[in-house]
Amino acid sequence: MYTLKKSLGQHFLKDENMCRKIVEALPVTDGMQVLEVGPGAGAITKYLLEIPGIRFMAVELDTEKVSYLEATYPAIRGKLINESFLETALPYQDQFAVIGNFPYNISTQIMFRILEWKNQVPLVVGMFQKEVAQRIAAKHGNRDYGILSVLVQLYYKVEYLFEVHENCFNPPPKVKSAVIRLTRLETPPPVKDARKFTLLVKTAFGQRRKQLRNPLKGLFDKTFLQEPIFSKRAEELTVADFVTLSEHML
Repeated sequence: MYTLKKSLGQHFLKDENMCRKIVEALPVTDGMQVLEVGPGAGAITKYLLEIPGIRFMAVELDTEKVSYLEATYPAIRGKLINESFLETALPYQDQFAVIGNFPYNISTQIMFRILEWKNQVPLVVGMFQKEVAQRIAAKHGNRDYGILSVLVQLYYKVEYLFEVHENCFNPPPKVKSAVIRLTRLETPPPVKDARKFTLLVKTAFGQRRKQLRNPLKGLFDKTFLQEPIFSKRAEELTVADFVTLSEHML
C-alpha cells in the first residue's frame, strides 16, 4: 500500500465517475503524446493507460508512489519519471498534452512551467483548487482576473469545465476543486518582448486598486501616460490591451 504525504499536498481522487470524466475531457487523437503530472496512486492513470494509440508518460516526485504504481499497473513500467515536474526536462521532443490532478501547493508554479513549454504543449486538462481555476479562467472586469489570467490567456483559450466535491477525495481537502481545459491559440497576440510584457502585467496588478497611471509611471514616457487608458485599473484591461501597452514601454 502507500501513505498520504501532507508535505506533498496529496489528496487522491477516489470517485471513479469523476476520474473518468477528467480523462474524457482530454481530446485524444491517434499517436498523440500525453504527460500526466502527479499520478499519485493512479486514480486517472489507470484510465489513461487504457487509451489506445497514445504515447503516455507520467512524472511523480514521490518514490513510494512510483513503486506502488509500477506494482499495481505493470503497463506503466518504463513510463514514469521520478522527479519534480518543476525540475524535469522536456519529456518529449514533439508536441504533447498535459493532464493531472495537480498538487494544489504548487499548481501556480506548474502553470508557469507549462507556459515555458507553450510551444510544445497545445492542450492541458488540469484539476486545481477552485480559486486558482477561477483565476486562470477569469475575464477582464472580474475580481478574480489577475496576473495568472493574463499570462495564460495570452497563449491559451481557457474553459472552466466542472467542479469536484471534496468527498471525491481521500482525504477530503479543505478547499473546493475545479477542472479546466487549456487549448493553445492558433494565432496568439504578437508580443515583441515577453519579458517586458510580464513586467507590465505584474506591475499593473501589484497595485490593482489604483489607476494604472500610478503603478506604471516608471515604465512609460510622461506624455504617453496622459492617454485615457491609464485612468483605468488593471482588471479593466483585456489581454489585447496589455499587448498594445507593452509596445509603448520604455
